[in-house]
Amino acid sequence: MSLILPFEQIIEKDRPRVGGKAYALSVMAKTGARVPSGVCIIADAYRRYVRSTGIADQIRLELSRKRFADMRWEEVWDAALRIRNTFLTTPLPRQLYGDLSRPLLQRFGDAAVVVRSSAPDEDSARASFAGLHESYVNIRGKEAMIDHVRLVWASLWSDAALLYRRELGLDVSRSSMAVVVQELVRGERSGVAFSRDPNDETRAVIEAVHGLNQGLVDGTVEPDRWLLERKGGRIISHVAAVRENRVVAHEGGVGAGPLPDELKNRPPLDETDILRVYSLLLNAEKFFGASQDMEWTMKGSDLFLLQSRPLTTVANEEKDDKRPWYLSLKRSFDNLSLLRKKIEEEILPSMIAAAEQMAARDLASLTEQKLRSEIIGRVDIYNSWVAVYWKDLIPFAHGIRLFGIAYNDAIRPKDPYEFMNLLAGTGMEGVQRNRMLKDMAALVRSAPYTSDNLRERLSDDKRFQDLLLAFMARFGDLSCGTKQCSQGPDSITDLVIELASVPEDRGRYAQKDVAALERSFLAHFDGQERSHAEELLDLARTSYKTRDDDNIYLGRVKGQAIMAIDEYMRRFSKDGSISEPELKKAIEGISAPDTVPPKGPGKNMQEEGFRSKARQITGQPAGPGIARGKARVIADASDLHRFRAGEVLVCDAVDPSITFIVPLAAGIVERRGGMLIHGAIIAREYGIACVTGIPDATSLIHTGDTVTVDGYLGIVTIG
Repeated sequence: MSLILPFEQIIEKDRPRVGGKAYALSVMAKTGARVPSGVCIIADAYRRYVRSTGIADQIRLELSRKRFADMRWEEVWDAALRIRNTFLTTPLPRQLYGDLSRPLLQRFGDAAVVVRSSAPDEDSARASFAGLHESYVNIRGKEAMIDHVRLVWASLWSDAALLYRRELGLDVSRSSMAVVVQELVRGERSGVAFSRDPNDETRAVIEAVHGLNQGLVDGTVEPDRWLLERKGGRIISHVAAVRENRVVAHEGGVGAGPLPDELKNRPPLDETDILRVYSLLLNAEKFFGASQDMEWTMKGSDLFLLQSRPLTTVANEEKDDKRPWYLSLKRSFDNLSLLRKKIEEEILPSMIAAAEQMAARDLASLTEQKLRSEIIGRVDIYNSWVAVYWKDLIPFAHGIRLFGIAYNDAIRPKDPYEFMNLLAGTGMEGVQRNRMLKDMAALVRSAPYTSDNLRERLSDDKRFQDLLLAFMARFGDLSCGTKQCSQGPDSITDLVIELASVPEDRGRYAQKDVAALERSFLAHFDGQERSHAEELLDLARTSYKTRDDDNIYLGRVKGQAIMAIDEYMRRFSKDGSISEPELKKAIEGISAPDTVPPKGPGKNMQEEGFRSKARQITGQPAGPGIARGKARVIADASDLHRFRAGEVLVCDAVDPSITFIVPLAAGIVERRGGMLIHGAIIAREYGIACVTGIPDATSLIHTGDTVTVDGYLGIVTIG
């Protein structure tokens, strides 16, 4: 059986093998629409590849570390990255390689092609996967085509695609992927069209840009937009774009560039063009019997249909449908660059200012009524910043993944997280705070003092007190989540004394030579591509730093709300309760910046008179290295100051405000999971073995247990 079907040979019974995209293109070509010549690599080829190479088993392993429904978005990102790297580093078996490469070479030779996904379960009225699976434009040659077929297969397991399938309730284990390979049409004007406006079913919508469609799809090129009457196609309105850029094909792929001056004042389409696109759109709707979402391009006077899929209506009908948000996580370099500017110049400075403004108010002077109003206002401010966190700051973390993909594509490393070594040392707030503590600890270590009355002696040491005052001026007291657990400078001094007991070199994981890794990565690029690679690395470093700093700054805003609540409880609540409904609602409404899956058993099994028999538990590998030590389970703020050097930190999550104890830890185990959570990032900065995403970590592990943390495999051994 041939694994490749030309469009002209595809018939209705082939749809389960070729997917919705390939089938729609073949059908439209037969109805007379101009469709770029192409073939479909059927889903059987994908199945042969993953089964014969063992990738199918690897996928099952990655998605069974935790119940898929309970995996956080960061954990899904991690699993997707590891799966993708497996595809990158696993060549096709010889027979399968020949079965695919020979007909592709015969059909396309050295012509430029587009390699696109066509998953069998995509592009239905219920499940439109627009933009979730990868497409690669301007690919030339047999080896490049085969390589990008593997990348399209891998995109079946991208983070966004996995989250989308989970939201739809699709069976991930039965997913497969067909691939479309088509001749590239170097469109001069391109766009999308919807036969039914989601906001008004009596209208149709056409959007168009100069150049290729990639700029419109990824949001970097603003489109002109026309609203039309569905009956008759009369133009109702035209919203002109600010036309500055376009995406064009160049050697090695596609890229954005400035729009020629003569096109800046010219809409991509005239009325004749609009009517032609409208006619093609309605023909597709009529043939398929459903409203259509269509992509097209024009070269000269020729109009080409690139794809047509049913409009998905579920997202508009279900308020809790999160698929649009999952789509928003996938950002282009240009889009992330614009977002970076907004974050650096607007969001973070405003968040810092909000906390400082609240800190400047004298809570002790407020009356009960005014303090109530202050609490409600502060909670509202905090929750508004949580909304910004989800809208802008979480998507910006994709800059790390964007660089990771580029690095892994160029280097093809065995370790899919090798690229993370290039991102450390960016001066993040949490690390700078700990560095100042480390400097104080070094002073204590070198001071000629005995352990007797050490705190009192340090209180008279001018050098130490100068460092302590400088620390408090910048970072304030050590606060712990929802409670103030410090006692001012004495608490910091106690922590520094404990840090002083930790040797400078504890034999932790030695990070690779960052400069050597950077040179190796950049050596794969020349000219303009090298410049882009350097810019991508710089963006990723900013994204990595921001992923930590934004939590620190958001924690400061939350801390100010909690300080007002504590002040109210101290002065006006004798029995620790609050009866005033509005105030009670506000306090209960302090949301967390990240939603998390349900916790494990509420009580530690040891408290019930028996201990868990678990010996080995599996989570997400998050910090390379192997560590062994006594566990210290941190259940609340009061546990923090019991933590001692060399212990393994076991907690729900390493909150940004408590990372001051991380330098003491031999290893870290967290309930929350993912390489991009705060604890994992800090662990990598310090070279500490870390495993995350263990649902019952704080129940299965008990304070005093000897544990071994394997941050390479994501395994924690108890006993």
